[in-house]
Amino acid sequence: MLYPIGIQNFEKLRQGGFAYVDKTDLVYQIVCMGGYYFLSRPRRFGKSLLLSTMEAYFQGKKELFEGLAIGKLEKDWTEYPVLHLDLGGKEYKSLEDLDTRLDRYLGLWESLLESPKRYPMADARFSDIIDTAYQKTGKPVVILVDEYDKPIVDNLDKDELKEAFRSRLSGFYSVMKAQDGKIRLGFLTGITKIGQLSIFSGLNNLKDISLDPRYVDLCGISENDLHRYFDESVQELAQTNQLSKEEGYARLKSLYDGYHFSFNSIGIYNPFSLLNTLSSKQFLEYWYGTGTPTFLTVALRQTEYDITKLTENEIQISISRLSEVDSYKQDPVPLLYQCGYLTIKECFPDFNACTLGFPNQEVRNGFLRMQLSYYVPKGGTDSDVLILRLYQSLKAGNPEEMMKLLDGLFANQNYQIQGNAEKDVQYALSIIFNLLGQHVHTECQTSNGRMDVLIENKDYVYILELKINASADEALQQIEDKGYDRPYAADSRKLFKIGVCFSTQTRRIEDWRIRGL
Repeated sequence: MLYPIGIQNFEKLRQGGFAYVDKTDLVYQIVCMGGYYFLSRPRRFGKSLLLSTMEAYFQGKKELFEGLAIGKLEKDWTEYPVLHLDLGGKEYKSLEDLDTRLDRYLGLWESLLESPKRYPMADARFSDIIDTAYQKTGKPVVILVDEYDKPIVDNLDKDELKEAFRSRLSGFYSVMKAQDGKIRLGFLTGITKIGQLSIFSGLNNLKDISLDPRYVDLCGISENDLHRYFDESVQELAQTNQLSKEEGYARLKSLYDGYHFSFNSIGIYNPFSLLNTLSSKQFLEYWYGTGTPTFLTVALRQTEYDITKLTENEIQISISRLSEVDSYKQDPVPLLYQCGYLTIKECFPDFNACTLGFPNQEVRNGFLRMQLSYYVPKGGTDSDVLILRLYQSLKAGNPEEMMKLLDGLFANQNYQIQGNAEKDVQYALSIIFNLLGQHVHTECQTSNGRMDVLIENKDYVYILELKINASADEALQQIEDKGYDRPYAADSRKLFKIGVCFSTQTRRIEDWRIRGL
């Protein structure tokens, strides 16, 4: 089987004989209704391929749809003029970057339509192109926009530039409202909704189908899709990894399933990771390997939000806040949801609230690695090797080796702890130990206070108390005085109490004391 990994062009996919999960029945529902639509999905979820499919349909390329659902549903195959704009694939650092991208597309359309450039402004040229296309073909125009929000999200932390991009794009997109009578359909995709930025203030009839239960699997692969199209591939994957087919399905589900794009809906697999796994026959973290969006990294570095809440618990949030992004410095949760790091776990419509959590193990690990890259500088020991060695020391019940490894990690002078040192050390330790698959809590409440870090596995319990600019003996004594170990008095596992001294001057672990029971 040929897997369409990275292929975003529908015509290339169909002519090349690649596997295609048929979503054209849903496409047909949308195009029959007409109007204006917006769909938000995480990166690598097939948004570009969806728009390419729509483009081929509206261009009347019937032969590409033979054997697909829409091939049986559509009878007329009318050709319409299509204006397909893609704002992805580059970073926008100035208004000139956007102007150059728009000018390239506008120039291409003017050339194809043999329409002279009569105006300097992008919105006026766009309007003129719609007029010309309508007049020359006698058919209303189809407008497809991929990654409509890219210039804005690239500059979320730059208020002045962000507003300039918002204003420029708002004027450009508002042309669609003014030309409504000459437009057959408008479909825009992106990662964020940016509801507060009023980018579509001039397009008040835009229908957001991002949470519409009818279109939860418009992008992505459902459990039914996996069994229908890839059952033989899963069998081969399982055999290669010495698993039963049922175990293969279970592992795929644990790693790549779990996205919910409506309330109480079916789970959706990340298509990029799933197809890569079936192709390579290796269970790896493919989605995270494609890179974290720069704007999300910036947002998480600026926030004061307690990120450990995300690794320890699911988060409850108002449904209406899922589209927010402007308040990311105070609360990055809506942005993490829109970027695909969190998904809907449970919905409470009577209270306009829902619960968010990591969709699967790949995303959870990817989020932790993204955070670890902030706390652990590049260079020195490879982070994956460090995680392996820490895992081996914890599994073996060797806290001395564990502390030596952590000491080496924090000893790097580029370490980024600057503000609330105790909180940042807790964050770093929580991230590291969660990547190890250990049961980790920070600021764990007891009857007599809060222990800084608690780590548990099937054989050992580790209680760490951190002291900033104080002695390790003092930290160890606090464990004793507060009786943090009392809940484990009857526990068969071996318990280690560890007092840790961290210096804000050297920004490293200065000393530690270990007491085992």
